[in-house]
Amino acid sequence: MSGISATTLKTMIKNYTEVDDTVLTDDILENIILNAQQRIMYDVPIDADRKQQSASLIVGQQTYNCPAGCLFIRGIQVYTATDGTITGDNTWLLKRDQTFLNEYVPANTSTGTPKYYAQFGGATGLSDTTSGKFMVAPTPSATFAFQIHFNVVQSILEGSGTNYISLNFPQGLLYCCLAETYGFLKGPTDMLTLYENKYKQEIEKFAAMQIGRRRRDDYTDGTVRIPIESPPQ
Repeated sequence: MSGISATTLKTMIKNYTEVDDTVLTDDILENIILNAQQRIMYDVPIDADRKQQSASLIVGQQTYNCPAGCLFIRGIQVYTATDGTITGDNTWLLKRDQTFLNEYVPANTSTGTPKYYAQFGGATGLSDTTSGKFMVAPTPSATFAFQIHFNVVQSILEGSGTNYISLNFPQGLLYCCLAETYGFLKGPTDMLTLYENKYKQEIEKFAAMQIGRRRRDDYTDGTVRIPIESPPQ
């Protein structure tokens, strides 16, 4: 199956289930698709969800907005440059709980080059003011450049109507949506079981690519070899 768009996916769900839009309204289909995308995201870490963004810290400011749509931060690099340049010497901040930072820098009185960071607040929207916050300690003593590495969810229902999953894992997305749909329709049970099993089979293949082939190379790790048992002598 080649890549599919949100419009095509909605049509395929109705065709597979033989249920028209009087039951599977557009709002219901969008909720089904969103639920399926969330499930796939939780089942497999997807490289396409990884983003990075650079900016500069502000002297005396300890708390910052997370990037728009940020689900979680994977890491923060702080550079010695104070002109916004992401080059040269840099240090990865150590992640700690917010309470640790509050104890480490009581009343925000200590300044210097940040060493720790903590994320807090929920991702309640797609703007940089509703995606949670992060704090650093010590409080910056200069406008150090930094680069933040984070994960977002890229929905098929936004923008062009496609995303990485719909273009590279369309069969798994469809099967996951069908399992969600038959759960919503409350049957038949055999069809729910069928597409649930189909999804599980496809997600195993997708995971093998995402956390297998995409995380290794032939030069460093060698070619993947499948052991073949020899007949007993």
